[in-house]
This record gives sequence, structure tokens and C-alpha cells, in this order.
Amino acid sequence: MQGNKHHILYIEDHEDTRELVTLVLRQRDFEVTSCTTIESGVKLAYEKSFDLYLLDSWLPDGSGLDLCRRIREIDGITPILFYSAAAYEVDRELALKCGAQGYLIKPSLNSELCDLVSMLITESVLTHRSAIAS
Repeated sequence: MQGNKHHILYIEDHEDTRELVTLVLRQRDFEVTSCTTIESGVKLAYEKSFDLYLLDSWLPDGSGLDLCRRIREIDGITPILFYSAAAYEVDRELALKCGAQGYLIKPSLNSELCDLVSMLITESVLTHRSAIAS
């Protein structure tokens, strides 16, 4: 990536997963801010601008679906990607209905996660540019 690093907010309560994913994304030149709860994620979403939100489905203070809805109240544009062990099709469908653009089941290949993150950010940037040019 050239220029400014894209900034991701990653909300995940499992420490090992959070540290590993953060390391992998940083190796791909993303800037990552992480937290462990819905409340801290919402607070950060209000305070800062991000290029992508990366959410887990199960958090200590509620569901990732609730978090997704709350983020959409704050930010209706930035892509949301669920990275979750919830592997049923209904889990993916509910996430997309709540406003997510993607859903990836854990565990996955690091390259698959990074490629999907890059794709969602690129699509978002291109959409914004075309909207501005219109």
C-alpha cells in the first residue's frame, strides 16, 4: 500500500486471536486499533475515523450484531467485516442484514483475511470517489 495506512478498528475479546490478527494486518501495512467490548468499540467509532471495522460475533457485553447496528448509527459508509467462529449460514445472513459488507469464518488463512480487508477498503474508496465525482 502506498501513502497513508488504512486504519482498522478490530473488536475481539479473545486475546490470542486479537494479537495474531493485529500482527498479521500490521505486517500487511494496515494500522490497527483494537478493543474488547461493544462499549469501547462504539466509543472509538465516535472518536476516530476508520477505513474498516472488523468485528467478532460474541463479545463480553453483547453480540457483534448489536455492535454492527450501533456502528451503523454512527457511520453508515465504512465497511464492516465480521471475523467470527459462528459458522452457520444464518449467522452470515444476519450480519449482512445488520449492515456488514463481509463475513469470514475463523479460522481462515491469513492471506484470505487480508485480501478481503483490502478488497472491502478498496471498494469503499472507489465508491466514495465516484460519488464525489457525480
